[in-house]
Amino acid sequence: MRTKKSAKLILLLLFALFSGNPIISAQSSANITLEQAFELALKNNHLLNVRRYQVEEKRNKINEDIVKFFPTVSAIGTYQYNTNLPAITILQGSFGQLPLGTNVIKLPPTDYRLEMGKHSIYNAGLTFYQPVSQIAKINTGVKISRTEMQLASAEEKKAVFQVKQSVEKIYYGLLILLKQIEEAEIKSSLAKSKLSDAENAVSAGKTLESNRIGLSASAADEEQNLLKLKIQYDDLNDDLKRLTGSDPSTILIPETVSFNDKVETLPAPDSSMIKAETGNNDLRLASLSQIKATESIRASNFGYIPDFGLLGGYTYQEGNNLYPSNNTFIGASLKWNIQDAFSNRTIQRQRVFIEKQAEVNLANTRDQIRNDIAKAHRKLKQSAELISVAYRLVEYRREDYRIQGDRRLSGLNLESDLLTAKATLAKAESDYFAARLNFRIALSDLQILTGSY
Repeated sequence: MRTKKSAKLILLLLFALFSGNPIISAQSSANITLEQAFELALKNNHLLNVRRYQVEEKRNKINEDIVKFFPTVSAIGTYQYNTNLPAITILQGSFGQLPLGTNVIKLPPTDYRLEMGKHSIYNAGLTFYQPVSQIAKINTGVKISRTEMQLASAEEKKAVFQVKQSVEKIYYGLLILLKQIEEAEIKSSLAKSKLSDAENAVSAGKTLESNRIGLSASAADEEQNLLKLKIQYDDLNDDLKRLTGSDPSTILIPETVSFNDKVETLPAPDSSMIKAETGNNDLRLASLSQIKATESIRASNFGYIPDFGLLGGYTYQEGNNLYPSNNTFIGASLKWNIQDAFSNRTIQRQRVFIEKQAEVNLANTRDQIRNDIAKAHRKLKQSAELISVAYRLVEYRREDYRIQGDRRLSGLNLESDLLTAKATLAKAESDYFAARLNFRIALSDLQILTGSY
């Protein structure tokens, strides 16, 4: 008798724990479609926003490098106050003597002090420098910056694919869990029905107490499985809310997706590889890295060329009597740091090895993509076979459930028999649904590899 009361107490505690879940009951719910989830994720995801800002950063870096083609124009202006002025003193008789009759006049007749400036000195002017020998190097720098922008753009596109697939996997995972929860609820009802029949049989003396205890444990086990599935559902729901930037206090309910009657015709692996050559983001990133390394070597070759350019300008000054007030000048400049010629050789060798790394990485990426495409095709083929088998099983289970329903109406079986048929049908439908969704996830893997997602 004590064992019977203990089993009932366990069932009551599990039921109270399951039905009184504060997380579920305290939150509101909202339906969401897969397209809406995509739209919200692409708009609100922080990773994507970071990638977009990186693309804009690299785009402005190109403009910064293009400016280097044009002359460097500098405007200058200074003011200076001198407490002591520079002066030239011409001593008496420095230029000789001038005889006038009996008189001799010294030149100059007295010491003469000539001030060379004023206390306040003003300077203003414009200067420009137009690089000539470095034009090729600047052009290579622009190409490198443009390649970096293309790399950032490819990273952004790759991040878009990753976020979309993450949303799709979580969305389908929620749909699969909803089917499994539906199946678990039916199994829980079936376990309770069998327990009720056993309790009646124990009261009538038709079965042993141990059978009822075993069925009580089975009912508790089904309640536990149902609770685990709901916890998994809440966890996945939180992941979807984080990706889409949705309100954390709202439970998102994914709307079911429709399937075609027939499985899509799959492209040949060779055609997928051809598409991947131009559309795969990883392959594009590896190719752009190789291009950047090659351009870096070209840029280092220009490091041996002296810096030659044209310069000119206009200055205006006031306060210094030795210089003209207005002056226009033009000329050329040549500068060559001999030490840079030796250090540039080491830099060039470093970049050669970077290029070799990029070449090996490109070859490895191409091989990896080829293997991933073959794996994706194999996975799609296996998923299609599972769909076919799962569909036939659903048809058989549905027919069995119909027969058990007819027998129940005729009084030829028990309620537990009907629930058993319903539970097996729910299990078959859940497996079929999961097989269809897994096929779509595998298809998204192939689409990402070919750049058509």
